[in-house]
Amino acid sequence: MSEVKERAPAYSWYALAVLTTVYVLNFLDRTLIYILFTPIKKEMLLSDLQLALLGTTSFVIFYTLLGVPFGKIADVTSRKMMIGAGLAVWSLFSGLTGFAHGFWSLFLCRVMVGVGEATLGPAALSLLSDYFPSRMRATAQSIYASGIAFGGGLAFFLGGWIGQTYGWRWAFYLLGFPGLVLAALVFALREQPRGKTESATAPSGSNASLLWKSVPLRYLCIGYALLGLASNNLGIWGAAFFVRVHHFSLMTVGTAAGLISIVVGVPAMVLGGYFSDRVSRLFGGGRMAFTASVAIASVPLWIALLFTNNIPVLIGVNVVLYALAIMWVGPATADVTEIAGPNLRGLAIGIFFSTVNIVAYGIGSPLIGKISDVLGVTTDPQQMRYSLLVCPIACAIGAVLLWMGSRARTRSNFGPRL
Repeated sequence: MSEVKERAPAYSWYALAVLTTVYVLNFLDRTLIYILFTPIKKEMLLSDLQLALLGTTSFVIFYTLLGVPFGKIADVTSRKMMIGAGLAVWSLFSGLTGFAHGFWSLFLCRVMVGVGEATLGPAALSLLSDYFPSRMRATAQSIYASGIAFGGGLAFFLGGWIGQTYGWRWAFYLLGFPGLVLAALVFALREQPRGKTESATAPSGSNASLLWKSVPLRYLCIGYALLGLASNNLGIWGAAFFVRVHHFSLMTVGTAAGLISIVVGVPAMVLGGYFSDRVSRLFGGGRMAFTASVAIASVPLWIALLFTNNIPVLIGVNVVLYALAIMWVGPATADVTEIAGPNLRGLAIGIFFSTVNIVAYGIGSPLIGKISDVLGVTTDPQQMRYSLLVCPIACAIGAVLLWMGSRARTRSNFGPRL
């Protein structure tokens, strides 16, 4: 069918608002533990490696394992039902985290948060692709992805304030359980016919082997996995870095991180999608070329962040680096859904998110934690400057791979040949 040229209907924007709110809660519940690392470590006497296991590995185990099967399910079943059920599960266990009294009970709650959240990406992005046409898909998906900035901002702002005022357990009680109410709105959404907004040239096959053969998709997954390692660990270890190395209070870091996430992150995310859509109209690999330039620009900013002691410079660099670090999600998912086509979107998104999360959460975060422990960060917090060098290195390699992916995407136009 020809690509829809008229404006997206009002209901599409309503559905986008609901799903964006769900993604806000997704990232709030996912990142809340990061701002609370310091009081949890103090109470339970945990190492940095154990914090990394709680913050990322526990979450990513089933989030990653279930990403691909949930993606396949999203291609053949009700996507709104998947999202609503997953939202209920992760909200319940996020709230229950506040009742944990040891490493393993915390670990179990985080595992179940990952199980619930694994439903969202494949189903929501597949559904959004049927609400909005290709010409504005990165814009719509970047608005959705702005939930990362807004949710992360609320987690740091509210988590830091609640954690310091009432204790870390109350942060989980008050910010986890409310998601159960939102699930009702998700169940009431209208499903869209698959492929409703596709152009005539979009891939229409349903053979999963087409995805494995796509050279642009391979570059995309690995390139964004490395970029994701850097950007996610800015959020995971950033608060600990500022508290340990620069001696900010937990509330100060939480308030500043929350404001930056919302005031800077949300517009940066949306504008990143908007500009990548415009660049993609010039040539097929435009979105990846755009994010490759973002990745390479992040490298010197990371070096400055880690080694400056000038507080105004530190804050300014952090603001710019955060804006760049969060721009890539909408362009990435828009390319994935277009490369895959309407019948394989869920599976492709599942593969994409699984790859990114294995590298960013399953490998990157524990690696940084382990390096910090080896360098003796407990007795010398300044060593965090060196363990976090993993991030600019990942940005540089990711930039090269995304540029190569943009060239491959330009040559192949729409990914796998059908």
